[in-house]
Amino acid sequence: MNQTGVRWTSDQVLALAPDDTSRKAGTKLGAAGPWSDAGCDAAGAVWGLCKGSGSTPYRTVVDTAGPAYHCSCPSRKFPCKHALGLLLLWAADEAAVAPGAEAPDWVASWRAGREARRAENGGAKGPAKTADPAAARRRTERRAARITAGATELERRLTDLLRGGLAAAEQSGQGVWEETAARMVDAQAPGLAGRVRELGAIPGSGPGWPVRLLEESALLHLLDTAWLGLDRLPEPLATTVRTRVGLPSPAGDAPVRDHWLVLAQYDTSDGKLVTRRIRLYGRESGRSALLLSFGAGGRAPELALPVGMVIEAEIVPHRGAGQSRADWGQGFGPPVPFEGPPPGGPVMAAIEAYGAALTSDPWLESCPVTLSEVVPVPDAAGGWQLADADGDSALPVTPPALGRPGLWKLAALSGGEPLTVFGECGHRGFRPLTAWSPRRPGTVPLT
Repeated sequence: MNQTGVRWTSDQVLALAPDDTSRKAGTKLGAAGPWSDAGCDAAGAVWGLCKGSGSTPYRTVVDTAGPAYHCSCPSRKFPCKHALGLLLLWAADEAAVAPGAEAPDWVASWRAGREARRAENGGAKGPAKTADPAAARRRTERRAARITAGATELERRLTDLLRGGLAAAEQSGQGVWEETAARMVDAQAPGLAGRVRELGAIPGSGPGWPVRLLEESALLHLLDTAWLGLDRLPEPLATTVRTRVGLPSPAGDAPVRDHWLVLAQYDTSDGKLVTRRIRLYGRESGRSALLLSFGAGGRAPELALPVGMVIEAEIVPHRGAGQSRADWGQGFGPPVPFEGPPPGGPVMAAIEAYGAALTSDPWLESCPVTLSEVVPVPDAAGGWQLADADGDSALPVTPPALGRPGLWKLAALSGGEPLTVFGECGHRGFRPLTAWSPRRPGTVPLT
């Protein structure tokens, strides 16, 4: 039992799994059979030895206050199946994981190593850093010049598209856009490259594609001209433009300490890089935050937080207009369940929130919102929408979410009755991520 007397639920543990394979393997290890010397202490650590195929058991420890994970197995996934199995055992069987135990030496050593690395990383931001400022400035200037050349070339490509007519874009094929995207990569502007690839996939993509092509071309033109006129923009917007073209997003200097509600966590992959997005809400500050973690070369992202829990911690917000991105800082206690959803509103309030966010960042795909008293219902076109229970407004569910099991979980949870749904509202509709029902206690992840 941790210092708050609260253990996680099995659903909260399984929500940390990097993929379905890890989820199934972790479930098999969530019984007492393969484990020995398992225990937990008041500081939030859970540990145990798991019998593997070799003669030496795998040492597994989880700091639920971090959260942080360590296992001596060779897995490249994070958290691995052994960490998931240990947490499932801890969540389900108090007798199998002795509460109030004294941590063994190898757990104490791991903790000491974490603290040393944390102190070292903190010190690296101070005066001890030996990077040459002049050399860094020259590298920045060279990259900016390459991006400017790439943006200028892209403007010519967009001008040719409009002169030739949008209808001709379907005949030219996607190859010309792939070539243009490659030129943007050479210009060290990955943000522009990604938008060009998305643009190339629009022609012939279904009814209404010329309108979508014109809309995305206009947004890309706006980003190009914003970069080319960067020195005339206010600094917050200029920082956003730099981030959108692909430059690193700078973290701010002042950490924000709060009790952070972990509202959602999900992964996306482009075949080379796995991106994990974690949505938070500050209980005292009312602030939304987005944590990003990345995994390359087959590795899962390292950061994983339990959905449906609240963690007292510091985050470091990134600079820029309309930015919700932040870096995870230091935790100050183990996660505990939070009671009820964050404050929400009707459908029109969500649309207004997205519109307000666009004034700060015109390229924003979506923003986090909580819908209160809505009912998931099918629409006439074969899709789904979230409709106000006491009004006449509704938000369509985004097309990618229509084919995911989370939508059916949401419909079953509702049963035709109003509920509260957290998700992302954007120009393509609403993506449901988490739900709460007055007839069922707890938080229900939909991802």
